[in-house]
Amino acid sequence: MNTLKTAFWMVLLTVLLVLVGRVLAGTGGMIIFLAFAVVMNGVAYWFSDRIALASAQAREVSPAEAPMLHRLADRLAIQYHVPKPRVYVSPDPSPNAFATGRSPHHAAICVNEGLLRILDEEEVYGVLAHEFAHVRNRDILTSSVVAVLAGAITLIANVAQWGLMFGGYGGRDDREQGAGGFIAGLLLIILAPVAAALIQLAVSRSREYEADHTGAEVSGDPMALASALRKLERATQVIPSPTAQPAFAHLYIVNPLSGQTLSTLFSTHPPLEDRIRRLEAMAAGIRR
Repeated sequence: MNTLKTAFWMVLLTVLLVLVGRVLAGTGGMIIFLAFAVVMNGVAYWFSDRIALASAQAREVSPAEAPMLHRLADRLAIQYHVPKPRVYVSPDPSPNAFATGRSPHHAAICVNEGLLRILDEEEVYGVLAHEFAHVRNRDILTSSVVAVLAGAITLIANVAQWGLMFGGYGGRDDREQGAGGFIAGLLLIILAPVAAALIQLAVSRSREYEADHTGAEVSGDPMALASALRKLERATQVIPSPTAQPAFAHLYIVNPLSGQTLSTLFSTHPPLEDRIRRLEAMAAGIRR
């Protein structure tokens, strides 16, 4: 199912770019943007994980450098019956974590240094169990591809803005289409960021609930993850992330840009209060 969803987003990116090329530069623009879409789809599939990790300025760490992370990753790989992902640490002081990769055999887990400073081992275990759920459920490919898609949409908006400034819409020789092209370009600039947020929202919210449930179920301690989410919620409000990019925000366990959003309506993550409430209810059920 996730493979079909990934294919859908790739096709959507291709169609979107071709249409934008038509608006910006006519038939020639369609051909150029079709070629660009093919390249972007290839990059999204093969290199999205590297782009996400580079965006977070993360580096791979050895068992000697991060013994606790590797010990927990070894344990969870056995519990989830998946290959052990590569382990990365980002210097980001804002506490957070994410998983990326095109398959469980090509997965990576990244933890921010800020998270390691404020969570105890059980809470880190709960966070990693959540991220391993994304790996096992193969959410990571779809999420990584969507990250590249959101970045491409942002790039489209920037191209449209420059096109608007230099009067490149509708074709220079077609005066009758000039006004329509101008309006289309203006709408593109305004709506593209909203479209990127909606796409991220569409693939993220339900997956976060599912990963919370699966992670808590496998770890056997829903309250550890609930406690971690509480700490992350408070800390991310106080310590903004200097590295997280909007295109990759939906990859993280909590929204790294939560302090910068205008409304929870377009948040890439479900409300943390709801996630914590569900985990508490799950823990109460386990106790009963």
